[in-house]
Amino acid sequence: MPPTAPPAHRLVPSPAGRIHLVEQGTGPLVLLVHGFPESWYSWRRQLPALAAAGYRAAAVDVRGYGRSSRPDRVDAYRMLELAEDSVAVVRALGEESAVIVGHDWGATIAANSALVRPDVFRAVALLSVPYTPPGGPRPSEVFARMGVDEEFYVSYFQEPGRAEAEIEPDVRGWLAGFYAAFSADTMPAPGAPDPHFVGRGGRLRDRFPAGRLPGWLGAAELDVYAGEFERTGLSGALHRYRNMDRDWEDLAAFEGAALTQPSLFLGGAQDASTTWLADAIEAFPGTLPGLRASHVLDGCGHWIQQERPDEVNRHLTDWLATLPA
Repeated sequence: MPPTAPPAHRLVPSPAGRIHLVEQGTGPLVLLVHGFPESWYSWRRQLPALAAAGYRAAAVDVRGYGRSSRPDRVDAYRMLELAEDSVAVVRALGEESAVIVGHDWGATIAANSALVRPDVFRAVALLSVPYTPPGGPRPSEVFARMGVDEEFYVSYFQEPGRAEAEIEPDVRGWLAGFYAAFSADTMPAPGAPDPHFVGRGGRLRDRFPAGRLPGWLGAAELDVYAGEFERTGLSGALHRYRNMDRDWEDLAAFEGAALTQPSLFLGGAQDASTTWLADAIEAFPGTLPGLRASHVLDGCGHWIQQERPDEVNRHLTDWLATLPA
């Protein structure tokens, strides 16, 4: 593998103000978009691999995270505005088009960026969260029906300030528990209370594993994540969840629409995002007609590019090599 230059940090203009990104390498642009509760740092093991394979890899701090701008308005985090951020980054880097790759919420941002701006995003890779076309029932109503004596975490996140009051007094401890709860090697055993749900009157962290970090996360790496959220707070990150009904309305014109660009899906076999959305994966022939490959990694949880970096890097570079120049 040839040596590559160290990553460079920069701020670029966007509709929200400024987007922080880290880039490495030269060649066709690959834009990497993280999920909750993460940062550009989630792609630290992909940036050098993509650069060594001949690509210009750029990993962003999504609006509201890290060193990107953090608007106060909740509705500033709606999906169409985040798609505009994706386009703004591509333009600010002097490119006309890019391949976009996303994980978790970043997968949904990547998919919708490609859906509404196919002129800019020529291919899309989705990690952990499969594509589901816009439409269907209103999201808040779906999530409200998911628990009887429990509350689904997405519903728990809706009221501004509520989840922040749980998380922000101990950001490092909360993040450690959240990452452990959805990692294959530390997640609760089958039959244990599900950490996706909150018991009535309880907290989300009540069901997190305690005292053990997942194998992919060292103490120094946890310090990076914790340091960013201790500085910024969690509101910007949580506002993404608070716009799901707005997104449902904003994207109504795309109801049922397929993503036609060349695509890739990577999921973890022990990730609820993969198992709960198994029907979405089965629907890929219709919803992702440009799908080149789909892989579900055995023994892998939600944080796929950090739990299995070598496999993810191999699948990404193999897929990228199939795309037109």
